[in-house]
Amino acid sequence: MQSFLENVLNELLLEYENVEKLTFVLPSKRASTFLKKHLSAHIDKPIFSPEVYSIEEFVAEIANLNYASNTELLFELYKSYLKVFNGEKDDFNSFLKWGQTLLQDFNEIDRYLIDDSELFSYLSSIQKLKNWGVENKKTALVANYIAFWNSLPAIYSEFNSQLINKRLGYQGLVYRLACKRVGSYIDDAKNKDFVFIGFNALNEAESRIIQSFLSQGNTDIYFDIDGYFLEDKVHSVSHFIRHYKKSWPYYKSNPLKGITENYLKGKSIKIVGVPKSISQAKYVGGLIKKLSTPDTNNLRNTALVLADENLLNPILNSIPKCSTQINITMGLSIRNSALSNFFESLFQLHIDKNKNGLFYKEILSFLSNPYTSILLTENGVDYSKTLQDKININNWVYLKSEHILAVIPTKNTLCQRLFNTLLNAASLLELLHDSVVLLKEKIALEHSTYDLEQLYHIYQILNQIEEQLSAHSFITETKSLKSLFFELLSHETLDFKGDPINGLQIMGMLESRVLDFDTVIITSVNEGILPSGKNNNSFIPYDVKQEFGLPTYKEKDAIYTYHFYRLLQRAKNIYLIYNTEPDVLEGGEKSRFINQLLTDENVNANITHTIAAPTVKSNTVKNLSVEKSPLLIEELKALAKNGFSPTSLTNYIRNPLGFYKKNILKIDIAQEVEESIAHNTFGTIIHDSLEDLYRPIVSQTLTNEVLLGLKEKVPTIVEHNFIKVNPESDLTKGKNLITYNVIIKYLEDFLKNELLQLKKHKIKILGIEQSLAIELTIPSLNFPVFLKGKLDRVDEIDGQLRIIDYKTGKVESSEVEIIDWDSLIEDKKYNKAFQLLCYALMYQEKEYKSRLEAGIIPIKKSSVGIYRFATKPSPRGTKNHTIDAQVLSEFKMQLYKLVEEIFNSSIPFIEKDD
Repeated sequence: MQSFLENVLNELLLEYENVEKLTFVLPSKRASTFLKKHLSAHIDKPIFSPEVYSIEEFVAEIANLNYASNTELLFELYKSYLKVFNGEKDDFNSFLKWGQTLLQDFNEIDRYLIDDSELFSYLSSIQKLKNWGVENKKTALVANYIAFWNSLPAIYSEFNSQLINKRLGYQGLVYRLACKRVGSYIDDAKNKDFVFIGFNALNEAESRIIQSFLSQGNTDIYFDIDGYFLEDKVHSVSHFIRHYKKSWPYYKSNPLKGITENYLKGKSIKIVGVPKSISQAKYVGGLIKKLSTPDTNNLRNTALVLADENLLNPILNSIPKCSTQINITMGLSIRNSALSNFFESLFQLHIDKNKNGLFYKEILSFLSNPYTSILLTENGVDYSKTLQDKININNWVYLKSEHILAVIPTKNTLCQRLFNTLLNAASLLELLHDSVVLLKEKIALEHSTYDLEQLYHIYQILNQIEEQLSAHSFITETKSLKSLFFELLSHETLDFKGDPINGLQIMGMLESRVLDFDTVIITSVNEGILPSGKNNNSFIPYDVKQEFGLPTYKEKDAIYTYHFYRLLQRAKNIYLIYNTEPDVLEGGEKSRFINQLLTDENVNANITHTIAAPTVKSNTVKNLSVEKSPLLIEELKALAKNGFSPTSLTNYIRNPLGFYKKNILKIDIAQEVEESIAHNTFGTIIHDSLEDLYRPIVSQTLTNEVLLGLKEKVPTIVEHNFIKVNPESDLTKGKNLITYNVIIKYLEDFLKNELLQLKKHKIKILGIEQSLAIELTIPSLNFPVFLKGKLDRVDEIDGQLRIIDYKTGKVESSEVEIIDWDSLIEDKKYNKAFQLLCYALMYQEKEYKSRLEAGIIPIKKSSVGIYRFATKPSPRGTKNHTIDAQVLSEFKMQLYKLVEEIFNSSIPFIEKDD
């Protein structure tokens, strides 16, 4: 089947003897490339190429204006705003939040040739009624707001005058001026013939320009529309073209050219629902692999159209290696790249600084970026990693420049400036510029063209900003500089190089204009994406747009409808892929276009609708295990010689593989900065504070006077230990202040309970934080095994020896009461009882005490007293709290059994659920 462009050329070759004298105007540059391709196929002798324009190029030539960059437009608009508006003015950072929207509105007003003074007057009146009523008394805020709306005509006029004086314009301004000058342009081009091809939704300016050419008799226009849609008086596909046929004087005496009858001819339409965006990308990858087989070779005339252009990256990572070429007409956004994140974190680093210095989170975010690593690597040393480790180890929450530079011993002044807390907007811009230059020098050595291309685009943006700042003094704050930088960066894309004619073509919906393919794959065919929905990023309300003839979401829907169905007109194989999981951010339910196809009796016989899902394989997950090699046994022997702690042994009971990772491999929880006290640090402060309180009274019998004296010392001792574990702690505010007071409350409650106990008992402190170690004589092991630990407290109550362990976590009495001795090393529930017996065994063997008791004091519930260790014959049996030779003998059997298991080479370290 011939494409639309081939059909048009066939007609023109019959009508015109010399096509090289024709001037072609098409919707896009890409369409121009395909036109030249088809033209070359029809010409059998060398000729000069005819003039081929995109509509924007053609209109700019008529207007004799150049298009201004987005940077120039923003600065000129703000300059006009400052000059004209007499009220309280927004700074440049605030202006950026609404300036781009105002630019878009100015653009629409001019493209549709609206009387600007009438429209702005209309808007001003609406705002008065809508927001402020008709009251005579107005606040300063209200007056300033209304003054802004009243000043819009003057801002618009000043803005356009400044641009025209510089021979510049935005699209709308160029179109408006072209309408004024089109007559003189036509007079100068009387000997030329013009052909307009493939247009659909024309703005008012384009419509008048094209009609001006048509009225001269030396111009043809070809619309691409299927007769099936043109005959349907309500279908949105032909909405605009029906209007032109009805309203243009040209069509009173001339036929509509470009009508074809292809839509109802044989085609296969496969509608596929796929869950989520990434699954769509994977499905497309599999589909392309299927289509690219040598037998079919369908990729030669295949288009992959991404309705949601955010799918480009996942798609590129999902496409298999194909025998044919791939051409990508869309740009890859730089805004979502790691390099963009580098500048984002650098900006944030300096925006969030305060009198205390740079905040650690922003520094760590900056240091974790790969481009920071490139900048801070010298002589093979990555100082970004060094600095990260120092921040975590020293628990630095805020850092001064001198802290950082002490860690990075470099003479590179740029590295020093990266962390300079005194940078203003101008010096930060200079730093950004120098960072790009240094990154370019370092990355060039690695031959990374992708990174170099990104750096080039960012370098251009920085030059644009620098050029504007030299002419204007708007930007004085870092926030404003950041907003402008990322506003400009959001419009920058990396262009791919490829063959625009052959192979698989990956494109956006608008880039498909005028082009035809045998196979078409369209992704994200969901409401909110295709069509885009009721987005109205404008200051002009919907009803005002309707009143003045400006496009609304209805017209935009009609545009999407046309492009969608035009892609389907001549295609033989069509794949429509939609997301089956409606999501606010990723589009809603399947598009109305799919529902229209399914309900169209003329085409639904050619449609298959399926839901695709990935194959789910059920794999039995085996618990990880590590066999005990001879080398590992030697490591265990070394650990045993140094001494097992009760905690390490309970780690084994809880999870043998966790014991292996922590005690053999020395893998511990990554150290992180604590802005507020973590749970383990919380416990450390309490233990250290209790030790500081009670150590001076070891060997003394407690009295009311002694305990009251300790109570007075609690705040000072807690503060001391707080600062000891976290030197950067600020105890005057925030979570640290709360935690500080909570710890004081816990310790005061602890002492209060001690005072209550003194009313009934006599208590003598025998030891605090006492370190003990004993050798275990295990008959089956012929090497030394030691048990070591530190007792929180040893005391006597009414002559009864007690070993006490402090716990800041949750404790239940049932956890220290043993019924079945085997459960002691099999059930992690009894880990606390196991630890108490370890302490009792060590103390008994060192101090030769035949009878003692042990228990846990829950610090957070010290009022309950002590949870005493006990053995009992049954759940409801009588508790025996005494730890004597018989109890310790039973315990040693279990302890030896556990240690023998640890050294048993036939029993691997197996992962258990903690």
